[in-house]
Amino acid sequence: MTPRRLSLWIASAALTILLIIVLVKVGKIDLRVTLQQLRRVTMLSLAELVLLTGLHVYLSSKKWRCVDAALRRPSDTVPSRTMSFALTSIGVALGQVLPVQLSMSIARTVGTYFQGGALRRGTGGTLFEQAFDVLVVVFLAIASGFTRLYSGGGTMWTVCAIALIGLAMVSIGPVVRLVRNQIISLTARTGAPRNRILRSIADIHQSGLLSESLARKLMALSAARFVIQALMAAQAAKAIGVQIPLWHLAAAMPFVIIACVIVVTPAGLGVNELSYATALHMFGTPLAIGAQWALANRFLVASSCFVVAACATGLLGFEKIMAPRTPLVTQEE
Repeated sequence: MTPRRLSLWIASAALTILLIIVLVKVGKIDLRVTLQQLRRVTMLSLAELVLLTGLHVYLSSKKWRCVDAALRRPSDTVPSRTMSFALTSIGVALGQVLPVQLSMSIARTVGTYFQGGALRRGTGGTLFEQAFDVLVVVFLAIASGFTRLYSGGGTMWTVCAIALIGLAMVSIGPVVRLVRNQIISLTARTGAPRNRILRSIADIHQSGLLSESLARKLMALSAARFVIQALMAAQAAKAIGVQIPLWHLAAAMPFVIIACVIVVTPAGLGVNELSYATALHMFGTPLAIGAQWALANRFLVASSCFVVAACATGLLGFEKIMAPRTPLVTQEE
């Protein structure tokens, strides 16, 4: 590890510790109360959270498979649904200890190393599909900001969120078409690509990523993932016996996700919790309750992610054992 990278990791860790201290002090968190809340979580509540986490992971793996189908070359191996789900679940679990911007790309790139085009499919495919998650969050952040500005409630936020996501679904087609036409115009003027940037642009056009139907599908799946994520937050609140309106959690979540993308700390630790407590307070949840929930939510969600990753990895291992001589698939069934 280079000195520069080491210094960045140290700074990130220091920032994490500082943010956690601020959260505990500002939110007046009683760690004993948090531990008691976690001890009272029933197996049924945890099982429900694990099921929601599994659905959240499944939607993410489905998005990646859609993008991978466009990026994959004829010589590349098609990952099975089980493998896609397992790699995605491992990436989500790694995201509980590593920066969220890296964990998924690492898991999928390593997982596709022997299948061909690992960097293109694992890293490139992940960044492309996750861009739609960010796009959905940006639109929902506008809905949250509008609701806060006009002191609205759950109905206003829901109506604004649905309207803005609908606008995104309608506008994504023309935007993709415009980008595709610009690339065609650029390549027509320059002829054969002569540098890496132009070749990359030409490859994007030829890969099939700039498909209107693919963009709409990814947008819809990202919106569905956001809904599941809000339900996970609500389930975590229910599990520890905290009363936080679902719309408060949904309205606060876009600001939290954007903050975690901008500020890099291991697993978004500190940034996630402090952002949640602050955003929830902005919509009416008492700061102490929001901070207490945010800390407990970290442990519950992390636990569910590791359970899903363990189950998915075990299922993948069972699949490999049961079909040891199955020839590699080179095209989608």
